Amino acid sequence: MRIGCTWWRGWASVAVAVVAVVGGMASSARPAEAAGYRTANFLVDAPTEALARKIGDAAEQYRHTLALEWLGAPLPRWSRPCPIKAQVAPHLGAGGATSFVFDRGEVFNWTMTIQGSEERILDSVLPHEVTHTIFATHFRRPLPRWADEGACTTVEHPVERARQHRLLIEFLTTQRGIAFPDMFAMREYPADVLPLYAQGSSLARYLIDRGGRHTYVAFLTDGLASDDWSTALQRHYGVPSVAQMQSVWLDWVKQGCPAPPATIAAVAPATQSGWSPTTRGQSPDPVAAAPAPAAIAATPRRTSIYAMQARRTGTDPPP
Repeated sequence: MRIGCTWWRGWASVAVAVVAVVGGMASSARPAEAAGYRTANFLVDAPTEALARKIGDAAEQYRHTLALEWLGAPLPRWSRPCPIKAQVAPHLGAGGATSFVFDRGEVFNWTMTIQGSEERILDSVLPHEVTHTIFATHFRRPLPRWADEGACTTVEHPVERARQHRLLIEFLTTQRGIAFPDMFAMREYPADVLPLYAQGSSLARYLIDRGGRHTYVAFLTDGLASDDWSTALQRHYGVPSVAQMQSVWLDWVKQGCPAPPATIAAVAPATQSGWSPTTRGQSPDPVAAAPAPAAIAATPRRTSIYAMQARRTGTDPPP
């Protein structure tokens, strides 16, 4: 079964294309390598060699660092690289699409396309799409759309996350919100997909702020195993039901989405393993974990890629 995620963002608004889900196996053919850049896990086709190299190195860095953040360990090297087709231009709206195949407990045949300005590709589109590959490899099955997209949005640049929050307020005040029992049950994108992105992003941030990313992954693991999301919420967040989660979350949004109390933050920091979102190797032979890129190894104690960027620019890191 081929699964994927597609999202596109324009300058003034957001538009998301509905992803196709097709049964059967996909071809293992790889794109031509004539004009691109190859890393351990990615094969990049970009307008210039310099851009291809920059995107490929960033993809490896995100793959390593985000796997540590979400899973607590780096990913082994994939048996085949994920092709990335990049369209880079200042006038292009930011967006991306990633698809992959689940079959008998394996995940493979990655395909990723990204577009936008160089800046937005590197700070939002790429980490978003790489997070999809990390979750797909770890869970080896489709996630609820809100949880998958919500988690991926939390690793985007603060500008993009702020846009999602503005859209959330618009949807909640114009009767376009989605009731949580319906949202938790969704396995496909709804016709009105933008509220799903906005609510998923907001709820993922709420849960991660209060439990950290490892707890978020554990919560998804329990919910997927039992399909009992109320019990998973109770176990990991102390909220007794999906309906009660909606009430708690709405109150938090009405209060302006404040940071959690210091006592909660001290017990469950938002970042647990060195940043801020799959897989064992797909070959039959054991594959050693890919070494950390030099940029990561040089800064082992940093808490966030975005925090590091903020320190360079003299601004505060995002929540």
